[in-house]
Amino acid sequence: MARPALGRGLGALLGDSPIAKPPLTGPAATIDAQAAPAADMQERVQRVPLGRIRPCPLQPRKDFPPETLRELADSIREQGIVQPLIVRERDDHLELIAGERRWRAAQLLGLAEVPVIVRSADDRAVLELSLIENLQRENLNPIEEAQGYAQLVGQFQLTQEEVATKVGKSRAAVANALRLLKLPPAIQGEIREGRVSFGHAKVILALTSEAQQKLATNRIIKEGLNVRQTEALVARLQARAGGLTAKPGLPPSTAPDAHVASLENRLRERLGTKVHLRYAKGKGALEIIFFSDAELERILQLLGITE
Repeated sequence: MARPALGRGLGALLGDSPIAKPPLTGPAATIDAQAAPAADMQERVQRVPLGRIRPCPLQPRKDFPPETLRELADSIREQGIVQPLIVRERDDHLELIAGERRWRAAQLLGLAEVPVIVRSADDRAVLELSLIENLQRENLNPIEEAQGYAQLVGQFQLTQEEVATKVGKSRAAVANALRLLKLPPAIQGEIREGRVSFGHAKVILALTSEAQQKLATNRIIKEGLNVRQTEALVARLQARAGGLTAKPGLPPSTAPDAHVASLENRLRERLGTKVHLRYAKGKGALEIIFFSDAELERILQLLGITE
């Protein structure tokens, strides 16, 4: 699987070449098998007190399972340093840019010092770098990923297209991730914990009622439904709710089957916006929702329609 392209300027911040690893003595930190991007060979590795380093509030990853930290701590004890932490200078401390898992594992071991590379980076570059590092290593759950994108959009006024370019994702992938944040907090919690997958969540989003969304979520967890079974469940719930309002010249609402629900979800994912598909006996209507002129222009471009 190809690595996503780095955002402009982030290659220099992350570094493209393997670091020169100085000989180390005593306990030291290590990273897991999929190491973070390495530093430039000309950069100086320093050893600093662990207590000087603090986590970055911009870090998109919030969940650090204790069992994985213990495994990493065991690796630290056995192998020593293979990748320094990347930090930036703040007023009275060093703030992590990359390597929070190593920092937390080092705390578990009670290390006095850890190796770091100090770099200059503004807040937006730090968030972009953290997102890229975690996405390339598949460390973020879908909600953390969506919240990282939302922060780039909200705090740094980037468009979804700009976010997609910076993190090496498609515009539709970013849009679909952001849609997860429209789900109720309880359902977002199930996604964080891995009891509901991203694929399940995209299907659940077809339901407009929060009560139905929670009902579908509970059924997924209780009955162990796969995504295809969830599509069929959502189609039944939509039919129970009465479907779309009939319009002149269109066939009356009928119970959507799993194939129609699946096609609707695929259209929603491809276009990165809300889509409603009504179909009965070869006739129907396709409704594509947009929220601004820019959104309409983007959808038209995806459909190959230009001025």
